[in-house]
Amino acid sequence: MRPKALIAGVGMTRFMKYPDKGLKELGTEATQAAVADAGLELGDLEAAYVGNCAAGLVTGQESIRGQVILATIGVGKIPIVNVENACASGSTALSQACMAVTAGIYDTVLALGVEKLSHPDKMKSFAAFAGAMDQDELNEMLEALTKQAEAGGAEGGAGQNRSMFMDVYAMAARAHMENYGTTKEQFASVSAKNSFHGSMNPRAQFREALSVEDVLNDRLIVEPLTRSMCSPIGDGAAAAIIVSERKARELAAKKPVRVVTTVMHSGWNHTEDEPDTVQLCAHDAYEEAGVGPEDFDVVEIHDASAPGEIMAYEQLGLCPKGEGGKLVEDGHTRLGGRLPVNTSGGLLRKGHPVGATGLAQMVELTEQLQGRSGERQVKGAKLAMAQNGGGKSGNDAAAMVVTILQAD
Repeated sequence: MRPKALIAGVGMTRFMKYPDKGLKELGTEATQAAVADAGLELGDLEAAYVGNCAAGLVTGQESIRGQVILATIGVGKIPIVNVENACASGSTALSQACMAVTAGIYDTVLALGVEKLSHPDKMKSFAAFAGAMDQDELNEMLEALTKQAEAGGAEGGAGQNRSMFMDVYAMAARAHMENYGTTKEQFASVSAKNSFHGSMNPRAQFREALSVEDVLNDRLIVEPLTRSMCSPIGDGAAAAIIVSERKARELAAKKPVRVVTTVMHSGWNHTEDEPDTVQLCAHDAYEEAGVGPEDFDVVEIHDASAPGEIMAYEQLGLCPKGEGGKLVEDGHTRLGGRLPVNTSGGLLRKGHPVGATGLAQMVELTEQLQGRSGERQVKGAKLAMAQNGGGKSGNDAAAMVVTILQAD
């Protein structure tokens, strides 16, 4: 899709565990911040797309999540569409909002992602992750992951004392190490880099800067992943105001950011020589935008695990296959490097309230392109990309989105 849509304002909460806040408080805080950032009023909103992944399992709120959240601040009457699409729920909400504006249906639309993922009973949180795959295949998958973990010298417990997706990432990481010689130190370099970026982000869940040694010495979750190599469970919300070109001209002083393209694909059982969902999205996005991976100034990647970021470098064409470990080890993806990645701290340090993650990436990149990221600012940033996805379908992610933004 080639949208004729722009981001006029963004807002988000700090990502962390909020024992005393629910979906309403989190969602409305991000919404009000985004509306104010755009220089608009709540009454200017003509429609809303609200991304959420796990509320039904964690809080019990089903069916009308967006309506319940937005009614708290008097937003109703307008069309409110609830979007659930695994970890890509937020970026899917953005994509749907952009399509509605591009089609000329609306001039001003809210895209909101919100998640209350933490719970005193951790099994509820883990069940939310397990729900992101075919339930008929779940027990077989958990059994296979347990055997894989034990073969690698780790305890079983996928889906019980950790998210089952950490076992999926660990299995892929071990294969990457075997096939390309990628090292555990290179995985740790991702976490250390992102912790440095996150230490400068006041909205990040974790703000302590870690060394490679700190990451390696952290508690082992499942070989080769230590705790610092895994994204945390947390709560939060992020929002963007999507406007038409006509509306953007009225808000020119706010320097709206153009959504050049947003591309989505779903997973399937592909063969080894076929492109996966990330590669498909990237290919289509580059073609539609008329750019290549060498053209970006800043990128946000779905680093649900440290190895996931390294593999995404390769899938997105930021480096040749097998060279992702060297790319981060050499400092190229750190602030000051040739292509800073996850200047927000990424999912590893900013946090990963799954339904909010895709829109949090939009907040970071929009602010980067507007030159207002403070200590984390990438000088002269003009073109940015985000990759966000999740769930499991066949041998791939269930939902994947790549979005390209440009300073207008």
